[in-house]
Amino acid sequence: MQNNTNKMKFLVPLISVFLGLLIGGIIMLISGYPPIEAYAALFEGIFGESYYRGETIRQMSPLILSGLAVAFAFRTGLFNIGVEGQLLVGWLAAVYVGIFVDAPAIIHIPLAVLAAGVAGALWGSVPGILKARFKVHEVITTIMMNYIALYSTNEIIRNFMLAPGERTENVKESASLASPFLQELTDNSTLHFGIIIAIVAAVIMWFLLWRTTLGYELRAVGFNQHASQYAGINVSKNIVLSMAISGAFAGIAGSMEGLGTYQYMTINAGFTGVGFDGIAVALLGANSAIGVILGAALFGGLKIGALNMQAMAGVPTELVGIVIALIIFFVACSYLVHWLMNRVNRGGKI
Repeated sequence: MQNNTNKMKFLVPLISVFLGLLIGGIIMLISGYPPIEAYAALFEGIFGESYYRGETIRQMSPLILSGLAVAFAFRTGLFNIGVEGQLLVGWLAAVYVGIFVDAPAIIHIPLAVLAAGVAGALWGSVPGILKARFKVHEVITTIMMNYIALYSTNEIIRNFMLAPGERTENVKESASLASPFLQELTDNSTLHFGIIIAIVAAVIMWFLLWRTTLGYELRAVGFNQHASQYAGINVSKNIVLSMAISGAFAGIAGSMEGLGTYQYMTINAGFTGVGFDGIAVALLGANSAIGVILGAALFGGLKIGALNMQAMAGVPTELVGIVIALIIFFVACSYLVHWLMNRVNRGGKI
């Protein structure tokens, strides 16, 4: 039974990706675009040149971390919709330390990343406290705090960190995750060392949830709060802690942008979308550490490959958005995928 369950966890996302690409191709055909040429350009844009491979890996870094933030909360029975806001405050904290602190790189980079994690954890703990103390649903509070984070970070930049161009200054070189070696290796892409931090974070999430007493308590509270309380587990503490850890992952995702991709922060007119993409990445990855990494690779590749698809095949990038939406739809409607697989296994007609 356990083997069948694990098999389904692997097959459902795989089949969902296939169905998303298939129906996306049909939509392209109906719309007058050549699907074979479009998908060839898409995959060329992901794997064809070292520049595109570098950009795909760079795109993965914040997606992995935002996916981990959503997955961690979900594993403990919570739904963190506030990853976008936690990412923004983490981004600002990392850039602040990167600009105003003088230290060698071996200290400066970990300090800036740690500041981002702490900022995200503090921001995430607020909905946790409201959930634990007043039973306020975390979906409502995290959505509201996204907007508070957006306008608060804008106001802080505008009043205390503004440089020409509606942005902050660049972080010091000692705080930058960028590397001339990686840029030369990938034909001047924006690839940076953040991918290492993201993979280490995935290992930490797995170890914390499945190899520690704390992880057991967090998962137990997620499964059944009443039974956990009866067993002597402090439910309120674990709810707050879960949201804080989830927020820390999201905050570090922000540091990937602030210290790596951009190395500054702008006054944002709207959300980056990375935090919301993390929900889809976690869903596609079945809320597991390795699944989140694979989901981030797929989403990062589709987003980068879409640009090449538009340039070479004339297909609008919005059609890749439709493909991504279809993939998420089929993962969410896993019952449909299960039904299709059962029909095939029984030799019946679909």
